[in-house]
Amino acid sequence: MIKIKNITKSYGNNEAAIDIFKNISLEIKDGQNIAIIGSSGSGKSTLLSIISGLDKPTSGSVLYDDVDIHKMSEKELSLFRNRKIGIIFQAFELVQFFTAYENIMLPLSIRKNGRSKKNFEIVDNIIEAVNLGHRINSLPATLSGGEQQRVAIARVLASGCDVLFADEPTGNLDSINGKKVLDLLLSFVSKKDKTLIIITHDMDIAKQMDVIYEIRDYDLKLVSRSD
Repeated sequence: MIKIKNITKSYGNNEAAIDIFKNISLEIKDGQNIAIIGSSGSGKSTLLSIISGLDKPTSGSVLYDDVDIHKMSEKELSLFRNRKIGIIFQAFELVQFFTAYENIMLPLSIRKNGRSKKNFEIVDNIIEAVNLGHRINSLPATLSGGEQQRVAIARVLASGCDVLFADEPTGNLDSINGKKVLDLLLSFVSKKDKTLIIITHDMDIAKQMDVIYEIRDYDLKLVSRSD
C-alpha cells in the first residue's frame, strides 16, 4: 500500500514561491493500475518523481507500507528504489556504452550476488519475452526507438520491483510499437500482481487502467474508477 499524504510541491521561497500542486492525498493499493493525466506543465512528472523517491516534496509524506521514504537516508532510499521501484522514462535513460544485455542486467548487477546464475536466467527469460534476443550485444545508439523502449522496460522487469512507474512510456513510439509496449506492461503487472502508475496524455491508454486521476487546479481529481 502506498499512501500519499498532503503532498505540496513549490519552487522558490516565501511570497515568491510558485506552487506546482497543493495538499494532494492518495492511496494506491497493491496490484492496482493507476493513470495520471493532465495538461502539459500540470505537474504529472513531478508527482511521479516524488512518489518514486526521485524528488522531495515541499511538505507532506509518501509512505510505503507505513514507512515514509522521504525520511530515509540517501543510502536507505537508494537501496529501497533498487529493490522496490522501477521507473520507465520517456527518454529511455539507457547507458550508452552498455550493450542492451548489460543495460537490462544493470539493476541486478549492483546488488549483492547480482551476477549469479539465477539472475542471468531472469534476464535471459525477460529478453526472450520482449523479443530482443537478436539485439543483446547492440549498443543503444544502434537500436530503433521501439527496441530502446523494450530494453528500458526489460531492465525494469528484470529488477523484480513491486511498483512500476512509467512516464509517457509510448510517447516516442508509433501506434504499433506503442500498443506492444503497453500490452507488455499490462501483461507483466497482471501476472506478477505488481502495481503500475503511468503518466499519460493518451486517454485510450488511461482507460485501460483501474483508476484515472487528473492533475488540475493544483489538485489531484478522480476521473474514473473500474477496480
